[in-house]
Amino acid sequence: MKNGLKIAALFLLLLALTGSTASAQTNAVTGFGPVSITLGANNGPQNVDMGIKVLFFLTLLTLAPSILLLMTCFTRVVIVLSFVRSALQLQGTPASQIIIGLSLFITYFVMAPVWENISRDAIVPYQAHQISDQQALDRATAQVRTFMLRQTRPKDVELFVSMAKLPPTDPNLLPLRVVIPSFIISELRTAFQMGFLIYVPFILIDIVVATVLMSMGMMMMPPMTISLPLKLLLFVLVDGWSLVVQSLVRSFGM
Repeated sequence: MKNGLKIAALFLLLLALTGSTASAQTNAVTGFGPVSITLGANNGPQNVDMGIKVLFFLTLLTLAPSILLLMTCFTRVVIVLSFVRSALQLQGTPASQIIIGLSLFITYFVMAPVWENISRDAIVPYQAHQISDQQALDRATAQVRTFMLRQTRPKDVELFVSMAKLPPTDPNLLPLRVVIPSFIISELRTAFQMGFLIYVPFILIDIVVATVLMSMGMMMMPPMTISLPLKLLLFVLVDGWSLVVQSLVRSFGM
């Protein structure tokens, strides 16, 4: 009996504390016992319901790979590094996991200033209840849009603006449905241009080796048997990975 009274008293105490805390922090509270649903706040911007936040977070997790692939520098980096492996005629070296991992870290390095700007202009003020959800989202979107437009050719932007039938618009006010595909096309074009330049010296080595073997009458020997070690030697002597990564980072204006 005493234990039952103690449990009842503890329950009432928790109920009283919950009710007083909720009434001090919110405009309207609907609850049963210690469970309450907050409908508003007096000391900051109003937030959406927790269920909607969870749904938005799960949706963001689902779209995170696409955002990483298509709205950052990852596309250009991974394509160029794949071209390097193909130009060297190496089937599985370095492995795809290494290529993707290196691309992710280069992406993190290149995009670091953008993340810092988003944190300073959007996340920190939002956590301090200085701006609303929509304002934080607009500020974060503006930073990403600025990065993408800086890497996008005006011709590609004009293409999607014309297909979307938009009037003349300030680039900083263009919707993401125009900016993102324009950015992707520009990244693909730039990556293939850099890939072509990577292929040229290795193609010359193949031509020279094939010509020498034919002039010596060694037509039965595959040229790749001789050209592959020469390609690797050239790539190592010129510090190829450092040059490729340096060219990639500088191509983003860093």
